[in-house]
Amino acid sequence: MSAVDAITKLVEYDRKSFESFERGIKRLGWAEATKDRGTGHNSMKDTLVHILNVHEAWLVAGAQGKWDIFKDTSRRRGNICSWSDLRRYKERVWKGIDELMVGLTDKQLKRPVKVPWIKGHYTLEDGFYQTSFEQAHHLGEIIGAYWQMDKKPPQMMWIPITRGINVPVA
Repeated sequence: MSAVDAITKLVEYDRKSFESFERGIKRLGWAEATKDRGTGHNSMKDTLVHILNVHEAWLVAGAQGKWDIFKDTSRRRGNICSWSDLRRYKERVWKGIDELMVGLTDKQLKRPVKVPWIKGHYTLEDGFYQTSFEQAHHLGEIIGAYWQMDKKPPQMMWIPITRGINVPVA
């Protein structure tokens, strides 16, 4: 499997697992979604927004040089005030990632990418893994919030998500 194939699978997983959690949180309702749960980004909604911020910062701004995204205040957690706002932002982020994926090559994955908040040398491929692993750990925070509510969290397991297998969440 080429590096591009692996990254394509990873991006597909990230999108599907994000949407699994988005659907699950929507079912809880806006009041539950926006309640401060004491997690790193307070509410489940704000954690979802942060995950989108990370993807957009690394894979749109950093990878594609579209730094103007940071001028757009609609991407701030406090300005996402409805499910419609979240959907619009999510669609914008994934559109930017889809643009990056078009014609992506293994050689491009090795090119340097620079973001101002992390020193050092890293590649576009590193950026993809950074966003994926960060998403996973933030979804883990949301899972903890579900457990605190004594509710089953949405699915995020790799095989069920990528293969469309329905496996009950423990």
